[in-house]
Amino acid sequence: MIIDVHAHLSPPESARRYPMPPSLTDVDAMLDARSEAGIDLTVIGSPVGAGAMMRVPGVDNYRQPADRLRALHDWTAALVARFPERLRAYAYVNPLGSEAELRAADETARDPAFVGFVVNSSVRGRFLDDPAADGFFALAAERRLPVFVHPPAEPAGAREVADLRFVEQVSRFADVASGLAMIAFAGWPDRYPDLTLIGATGGGGVAALTDKLDLAARPRPFGPPPASVDAAGAPPRPAVSASPGAAVRRMYVDTAAPSDALTAMNLAVFGAGHMLLGTDSPPVPVPPARAVARIRDLPIGPAEQAAILGGNAASLFGLAPVRTGGRA
Repeated sequence: MIIDVHAHLSPPESARRYPMPPSLTDVDAMLDARSEAGIDLTVIGSPVGAGAMMRVPGVDNYRQPADRLRALHDWTAALVARFPERLRAYAYVNPLGSEAELRAADETARDPAFVGFVVNSSVRGRFLDDPAADGFFALAAERRLPVFVHPPAEPAGAREVADLRFVEQVSRFADVASGLAMIAFAGWPDRYPDLTLIGATGGGGVAALTDKLDLAARPRPFGPPPASVDAAGAPPRPAVSASPGAAVRRMYVDTAAPSDALTAMNLAVFGAGHMLLGTDSPPVPVPPARAVARIRDLPIGPAEQAAILGGNAASLFGLAPVRTGGRA
């Protein structure tokens, strides 16, 4: 069974409201491409909820109306109900959101169409070491639902970057690496052992940071760092984890990164048992068959290839065909 853990679809209403590639609303074409690639099941989700992945003046993805987000999730659940053999979904939530937002996400995720949460690696430039993320991580661990960590529309520092092409291909990628590293550095995986984290875009290269993270967590031989405050005026957050590098290695990463070098590094650091097929298609205009072929071309055995192509995802998500109560 081949499972793609990283793809996106949007309702027609979202396409009328915000600019987006036409492929995001073409369900039939998306499923046809997966049939050609031999992909049996795909987990879809919106990393912006009912918001916009492009820069739209006046749009704040973290202030979207609750009823609009609920409508998106209803549409998604209904789509899974139409194609229960082909689709599952992530429930979107702002990981730094209010108690009401977390309750709504918990309610959404109780529909069996949803097999995990999708969150941004940073929120308005704040990474998830922020103490405000505690409620979300506690919820995800209690529910034992995987958390797909995806870059936001506006990564940390992106407002200073004029060229959206750089933001799309570099800033967002780097945001995932920094976001996952900060989660490990803050000790959330230590505090919540049942927390399962999946890094989009191959984890953004966080595999290269495990030794640096451990170095950052060690006592400084020349004394503590100078006192400072962050932009909100709060004191800096201490490194809670004694071994953030080990916390990173317990995470999972998808394969949605067009880099053979990164894939090789992820194999070395995470191992095939912690890698999941991801295409990011749509909207990425790369045939899913090519993503599958890249895994089959890796210099690993058939059992490891099968784990990456679907075995790991089936185990993590408990994937099986379901019927849901989503409204069409």
